[in-house]
Amino acid sequence: MAHPVTLIAVLAIAAVLGVAGPFGTDDRLALLQRLVYWLAIVALTYGIGSICDALVTWRMARLRFWLNVTITALVTGICANLVVIGVNLITFGWLPGTAELPTFLATTFGIAAIVTTALALVKQQAPEATASPPPAPPRILQRMPVDKRGALVALCVEDHYVRIQTVKGEALVLLRLSDAMNEVGDTPGARVHRSHWAAFDQVRSARRAGDRAILTMSNGAEIPVSRANIAAIREAGLLP
Repeated sequence: MAHPVTLIAVLAIAAVLGVAGPFGTDDRLALLQRLVYWLAIVALTYGIGSICDALVTWRMARLRFWLNVTITALVTGICANLVVIGVNLITFGWLPGTAELPTFLATTFGIAAIVTTALALVKQQAPEATASPPPAPPRILQRMPVDKRGALVALCVEDHYVRIQTVKGEALVLLRLSDAMNEVGDTPGARVHRSHWAAFDQVRSARRAGDRAILTMSNGAEIPVSRANIAAIREAGLLP
């Protein structure tokens, strides 16, 4: 209810209904009274409808879409009728009689069904609000040909060059390993040897070799791990 879009929608709908004065409210209430009346109706029925939707979705999440919508509309219609009857009783001291009750209930249930269905369709088509944007690719990939850019596998020193290895290929660039490591971004990995950096998510196996270790990467390359860095790959869960 505190979302700006919800507040604007509730105020706008209440304003339209307050000015139009449907269901005889233009004859019974002055403009300001109608605005307050319809604001109460819209806010309360939308709020109770939101609660009903959340409860039905929570308890019956495995139901098919249209069955879920139907049940939500029925539950919302029942609750909305109670709200409208309560507001009318407070405002006008009026309860629908036997002759008026069918039309009254049909109107409220119909509105609840239309609004519930419309909101469900919008929610179904809307992208997930909690979806986070994909992470930016590591800056070091800009040093590679476009067709070889992909998930980082390893960085390996060769004289004054660094061989950048990805899942799509490799390239040799004139660069220090420390500078190359500064450009890997959020890629999980570590310097496992004075001449090698390895991406942890590309490690397929690890084995001990004396007091050192060997990492087998997703591209088949074998990266040595110095004794001083055994603890780092063990903490990463790559080596028992």
